[in-house]
Amino acid sequence: MQVNTDTILKEFAQAFEGHAPTVLARAPGRVNLIGEHTDYNEGYVLPIAMDRAIFVAARPRDDGRLRAQSTLFNETVAWPLEELGGPGEPAWANYVKGTAAMLMRHGVELCGADLLIVSELPIGGGVSSSAALEVGTAKALLALTEAFVDPVQLALLCRQAEHEFANSPCGIMDQFASLLTHEGAALLLDCRSQQFDHLPFAPEGAAIVVMDTQVKHSIGGSEYPVRQKQCLAGVEFFRQNDASVRALRDVNEVMLARHAGQMDPTVAARCRHVVTENARVVHASEALRAGAFHEFGQLMTDSHRSLRDDYKVSCAELDALVELACDIGGVYGARMTGGGFGGCAIALVEDHAIDALTRAIKSRYDRQFDKPALVYTTRAAAGAEALHL
Repeated sequence: MQVNTDTILKEFAQAFEGHAPTVLARAPGRVNLIGEHTDYNEGYVLPIAMDRAIFVAARPRDDGRLRAQSTLFNETVAWPLEELGGPGEPAWANYVKGTAAMLMRHGVELCGADLLIVSELPIGGGVSSSAALEVGTAKALLALTEAFVDPVQLALLCRQAEHEFANSPCGIMDQFASLLTHEGAALLLDCRSQQFDHLPFAPEGAAIVVMDTQVKHSIGGSEYPVRQKQCLAGVEFFRQNDASVRALRDVNEVMLARHAGQMDPTVAARCRHVVTENARVVHASEALRAGAFHEFGQLMTDSHRSLRDDYKVSCAELDALVELACDIGGVYGARMTGGGFGGCAIALVEDHAIDALTRAIKSRYDRQFDKPALVYTTRAAAGAEALHL
């Protein structure tokens, strides 16, 4: 699906008494190339922004009310800005309400607004539709009031909205990826210092293939918080031996090998994934700088195995897609992307092999599982923007 601006204008008029929007914001989803479950452990991640996005069309209101309609859910919600309160129903609206609340807490004087939300992103598909909704809402509201918030600060406000209004203890990667990415580049982000770099990612003759299992997950209600607690237990263990350890970011493979046998086996496995995954992100960044895509692809596949075996956030559908992709000639590597327990796998694939991969998925994967995989390609796109109409 590619959103047409004229269609958005017509839908806005239908939703909001014939009025026209004055602002259109675009906030992309993200594909994390490598570095999964490292962000909340103060480690490294390497996402790209997708060329699919959430669009938020907006116009100001003079009555201090915030009204939002989602075309995906065909629902409309409204609140007075001074009475946003806390989370409620429907669930999707919490991301809108929470973002507005965080902007106001930051000191932004919002005006009332009508918002129409149109999405190209699968909900619960592992490509961070929630962060895109937060960022798109923030960009639209800021454009209406002609206010400015530094992009890093804005990413942190959006993350706080997800913490408080969606009860999802996410790290910073998704919001940073939606806001701060560049076209044709991956974002190497240090989740501790919040420093980032843009690495060229426009592989000649190859593309990222996204393979959506259509198995939905909700990070806030899943095993995600359990994994965080297990990581914190690992931090406490290592801190007893080295007081400088603040997060698993501070643990290296030598330290892990020395002490893993003294730890709870499950906690040790979770730590092993995070420690080795951080190392893989560093190596993958070096491979990208050198244009070494075979090495990069192998690191992707190694990442999936670690997520499957040590972190245990994969599922049968994701494993089947990764194994199938790695059997196809011309595939550099494959892995699950996102929080896990469903969602998407990705593969770095030479252009000539994309059709072969798609056919194999239809003939092998789709016959094995209840839901067929949705397969599409993406490129490294630009971060969020808002335009005045």
